[in-house]
Amino acid sequence: MIDILSSVPDVSHWTFIGLTVVSFLTSTFGIVAGLGGGVLLIAVMATIFPPAVLIPLHGMVQLGSNISRGIIMRREVAWALFPAFAIGSIVGATIGGKLVISLPTGILQIVLGLFLLYVCWAPRPKVARAHSRPKFFLLGGAGALISMFVGATGTILAPFVAAACRNRGEYVATHGVLMIMIHGLKVIVFGTLGFAFGTYLPLMAAMIAATFLGNLFGRSVLKKIPERLFQRIFQVVLTILALRLLFTGLSTQALLS
Repeated sequence: MIDILSSVPDVSHWTFIGLTVVSFLTSTFGIVAGLGGGVLLIAVMATIFPPAVLIPLHGMVQLGSNISRGIIMRREVAWALFPAFAIGSIVGATIGGKLVISLPTGILQIVLGLFLLYVCWAPRPKVARAHSRPKFFLLGGAGALISMFVGATGTILAPFVAAACRNRGEYVATHGVLMIMIHGLKVIVFGTLGFAFGTYLPLMAAMIAATFLGNLFGRSVLKKIPERLFQRIFQVVLTILALRLLFTGLSTQALLS
């Protein structure tokens, strides 16, 4: 057991355990609150890993989490939304993969910090209840493109997916399946760019297993816990983490200038 906990470079035993526990909690939160689990996870991970490691590592963990969510809730998925979204995602990931490698760490940290604050405090857009193919093609493209830089775009896409779904269960299931495409493409792109996923395999395996348990637990309490309580906790925690990330990014850029 100790060998596994110490098998990832620059990750201590307690960090390994902490990230595994956080994966469980954020996965549970993502189902119960309907959104925000991936954003909260990446905010925590951003305090540990530089963006070059953070984005692909978070993508792999979220890929595993959303696959398990899709399997658990497969009967509630609105599959009609998937084809156009998938095609758009491929286009967005192709463009994003060519741009992301050119941005310095400090800039990426600042962008991520600002993105987290936006997700936390911006009002949710009001969208019509519709699921046209062009709309979901554009959503897939924009989601995949932005995801290459900030990692977690599920909260931005959430209002549009929710508007096209009949109930909370269908929304959670469908959103999870659509995010499989976003994170799956991100993993492929970063793997092609040479990211060494194997170095982090024990940590990724532990975190993905924890998200599976979190999905199971979250589904069991989906309708039992008030969403408003989770949203308040989400806003406070995410704001603190985002401000810390902004400070780190600005400090990094100041040292380079």
